[in-house]
Amino acid sequence: MDLKTKMSWDISLEKLYDIMTDVVLPLRFVVRILKSVLELSTDLLGRILGSRLVRKHFHLLLSGMLLFGPAFSLWASNYSILTNANNYLYRKFLKSVWGWTFLLSGSFIILLSLSSHCSFFLCLRHLSRIILVGFLWVGCRKGLTLLEDTTGSCYEPVDSHISSSSSSSSSLLLLHEDQTKSSCLRANLQWRGYEVSQEVLVLCLSSLLLVEEISVFGRHVAQMKTPDPSLRIIFLLCVVLLLLWMFLLLCLLAYFPKFPSQQLGGALGYLGWRVLYQGWYQLGPSWSCPGLPEPGPGALLTSKDSEKHKLCVE
Repeated sequence: MDLKTKMSWDISLEKLYDIMTDVVLPLRFVVRILKSVLELSTDLLGRILGSRLVRKHFHLLLSGMLLFGPAFSLWASNYSILTNANNYLYRKFLKSVWGWTFLLSGSFIILLSLSSHCSFFLCLRHLSRIILVGFLWVGCRKGLTLLEDTTGSCYEPVDSHISSSSSSSSSLLLLHEDQTKSSCLRANLQWRGYEVSQEVLVLCLSSLLLVEEISVFGRHVAQMKTPDPSLRIIFLLCVVLLLLWMFLLLCLLAYFPKFPSQQLGGALGYLGWRVLYQGWYQLGPSWSCPGLPEPGPGALLTSKDSEKHKLCVE
């Protein structure tokens, strides 16, 4: 390579370096701002969700929504997109509430437990909490489906070809035997029977679970001082998911009120949370109990976690 070519090559590299410097410096400034916003927002949300007021009385907020939410139907607009049961929000999230809850809450538990204890087995033990809630939800769904199929009946409207003088004939219904609720609705027929809202049940159960699991984040920040950005992002996503479930619950109550089906679904969701988190999990960690995420017997965080965290980092 001659001297002239070498000089031109050095000049090109120098220009490229200057360009990269001009690009990287603003990006670093933006990243620092975003990181600061993430830290401030997650710290504030961690304090709010970790407060005694929220942890002890969140179920009362859901109860108030279930009791007074149908009253919003008086002000709900019939032209709103939320009145369409097939809109994107309902199809994307309402049909897969438990899947989204398990994915984000499970990711939060894995990151938090590994950063606190550095133990894979403890991570599995704490993850088993939401797995048990999942089994509870599947059992409730199958039981409610069986109850609806047993107590309900399928009907088909009869189109009257009689003269208009017999006005009551258009309301006649033909009973279809040996039909389940799902097959009846797929055939565009009418189902009448005892019903408990499974959507409200899983929304209430998932909301209560999220509050229980992510309420320890504020205490984790106080002990660890510098949690990973990935944990902060997952925590923020869990909070967004919690707000989304509460919004969808309010939409169901306001735009599709079904009394007392929705209230019974919410009561079952509360009962499931009460039996697990306020009953069974209070017994402490053992071969038959995963324990609680908060301080106490079998805690997800302990006073020695900061020392363990330092050992893991080292």
